[in-house]
Amino acid sequence: MPTYLLAIDQGTTSSRAIVFEKCGDIVAVAQQEFRQYFPRDGWVEHDAMEIWQSTLNVCRQALEKAGLTGADLAGAGITNQRETTVIWDRASGQPIHPAIVWQDRRTAAVCSQLRSRGKESLVVERTGLLIDPYFSATKIAWILDEVDGARARAEAGELAFGTVDSWLLWQLTEGRSHLTDATNASRTSLFNIHTQRWDDDLLALFRVPGALLPEVKDSAADFGVTASDLLGGAVQVAGIAGDQQAALVGQACFERGMAKSTYGTGCFLMMNTGTEPLRSENRLLTTVGYRLDGVTHYAVEGSIFVAGAAMQWLRDGLQLISHASESTSHAERVGAENSVYMVPAFTGLGAPHWDPDARGAILGLTRDTGIAEIVTAALQSVCYQTKDLIRAIRNDGARLQELRVDGGMVVNDWVMQFLADILNVPVDRPRVTETTALGVAYLAGLQTGVYQGLDDISAMWEREHRFVPDMAPGLRESLYAGWEDAIERIRHS
Repeated sequence: MPTYLLAIDQGTTSSRAIVFEKCGDIVAVAQQEFRQYFPRDGWVEHDAMEIWQSTLNVCRQALEKAGLTGADLAGAGITNQRETTVIWDRASGQPIHPAIVWQDRRTAAVCSQLRSRGKESLVVERTGLLIDPYFSATKIAWILDEVDGARARAEAGELAFGTVDSWLLWQLTEGRSHLTDATNASRTSLFNIHTQRWDDDLLALFRVPGALLPEVKDSAADFGVTASDLLGGAVQVAGIAGDQQAALVGQACFERGMAKSTYGTGCFLMMNTGTEPLRSENRLLTTVGYRLDGVTHYAVEGSIFVAGAAMQWLRDGLQLISHASESTSHAERVGAENSVYMVPAFTGLGAPHWDPDARGAILGLTRDTGIAEIVTAALQSVCYQTKDLIRAIRNDGARLQELRVDGGMVVNDWVMQFLADILNVPVDRPRVTETTALGVAYLAGLQTGVYQGLDDISAMWEREHRFVPDMAPGLRESLYAGWEDAIERIRHS
């Protein structure tokens, strides 16, 4: 029986494919960046066909590096940037509009109107989400309203909607599968997380025709088979999960109270709350953590829109660094007691503030401020934003004893130590930090019999390093007070 698993990890700035062995070790990786489009202030778009082509390219490259073909795989899984919205023609498979990215804020006014009409309580109760441009529903309606004839065609069943997982699955199966999983469905504002069904009241509220929507399955399920000529053999697609939920699985956070934080383009902290949803009173999100064998496991989540993207901005926008790795030497030179604060609200603030109108700022500048202080402030901003989330979780009554971390930024020891210091909890970095891809590989392996259950996966998790808090309480409080002041200034300027 084949035991190799292919993980398709389609992210906000790049598409990756990773081939894993059964033990969780990486065999081969391929990655390709793609273009970001910013047509107006607060708007973010992708070319959906470029997403597809880059995904196909990296799958082929990873298999070639591994010396394998599709026929050698037990199965494949798809994990994806969530909430990003694609609508395409069912007959041609062509998108009718650029993909609207999760970071996009163009529907902020619509969301404000819905809140003013008192509709947020319904949305929170059914979906666990707030009304915000972040989620897919208002993006769908915007496309249907703006593209000539789209709404009528959608109602006639000629168009299909999907988050990126559904879009890729459609392309991989040449239109045979229009499916998603419960984690991605739970991020649309259209899915009732209690009944696990698309909700007619929400479809009416957001003006989304039900004919657009994919069928929702468990996170480990039979999602169809790829066209045999794409990857050198037909491959069973057997796992799908949104990127943050996939990382929850990859970090083996299967017990209530276990939490992980992923540091990629954005930062997303997710805590397993078990088989009963926990409604946050502190503007965190209640969401589906994963659904297996028809049993839904819930999570509470805090979403930070800009983490690694801040470093990308310093590199590409300001050209203060040529590579993200340079940030470490800058931070070591400046140290933790940095009086400069960067609030990277490039597309508004996420949890727990949920302020789509906020914009970024650098505060505390003096005559002797240089590149090193600004770069360090960008790194620290990620940790301060995480503390905002941890404080909200604690105010909801949950207790965090440790935090498992993953994503591109966690290779930076300085950042991880500052994170542990500012949170005042141990931070655990796993041996395999590609936990988003690993999680969806695990899901595919569960479905195809490579793994017999979650205990098999838990047994494979290994800690590579634990960062233990080592900061004086007074300094921790002083630094965070400076951050809180910076947040207040940009929200009320």
